[in-house]
This record gives sequence, structure tokens and C-alpha cells, in this order.
Amino acid sequence: MTDAPLDPHPAPFHDLLGIELVEWRDGFARVAVEAGSRHANRSGIVHGGVMLSLIDQAAAYAGLWCSVPGNIRRAVTLDLDCRFTGQVASGRLVAEGRVVTRGRNIFFCRTEVFDAAGTVVAFGASTHRWRAGSETHEGQPPGG
Repeated sequence: MTDAPLDPHPAPFHDLLGIELVEWRDGFARVAVEAGSRHANRSGIVHGGVMLSLIDQAAAYAGLWCSVPGNIRRAVTLDLDCRFTGQVASGRLVAEGRVVTRGRNIFFCRTEVFDAAGTVVAFGASTHRWRAGSETHEGQPPGG
């Protein structure tokens, strides 16, 4: 087993929120965050933007898995919706994103966010477009 990250390419926004890529394979991604006081809104619960970010990141990763180690795929989010079904004050949040279908340039995902007890606290759907050179599983070299 290796200690290398699942995605070796930097993602400063992930670092800002503390998002970790936990599992990644073609069509599926799991990301997590240890939610604490820095993630809270004025009511003392995890800000909805944190959950929305988890949904966006898990979904995007689900469509960006790359079969060539070291290569990268990139995409932009075209549409993102979210429904909040619960609230969390702190603890581990896990988002699981799945590609529902994909075309030549666009992929569609569904994502769920779970609290530490495994209860769904948010879910969403999203549409993403691969950036040029990222349409295939092989991706492209990072500088490409």
C-alpha cells in the first residue's frame, strides 16, 4: 500500500475546507471533511456551502477519474442543485458522487452527503463539462 494521495494534483480549495479524497474510481468518488467550528454558520451548524462544496467535488471527481497515473482530467460545473435534509454541528461528513450518464463532452452526477451516523444530510444532482483534452479516461499530462 502506498501513502501517495489518490489525486496528486493540488486543489487549494480542498485544502481551505479540509476536503480529503477518500476513494476514487471510474464513475465514483468519495470525499470527506472533519467539520468543526471553522465550518459553522452563525447558528452553530455546518454551513450549507460546505455541504454544497462536498457535493460538487465528489461529483466532479466521479467524472474525472483517469486511467493513466500522473495524467489529469479537468471539468467545469455547469449546473448544481442541492437539497438539505438534516443539519450537523460537527463531525465527519462524507459525500459519495456517482456518474449517472455521460456523453462526449458532458457528464451528469448524483451525490449524497452523510453525517458520522450514516444519515443523509444533503443530496444533489449536477452537470459537468470536460475541458478540452479531458474527454477520455487517459486524460492528459498535467502541463497539457
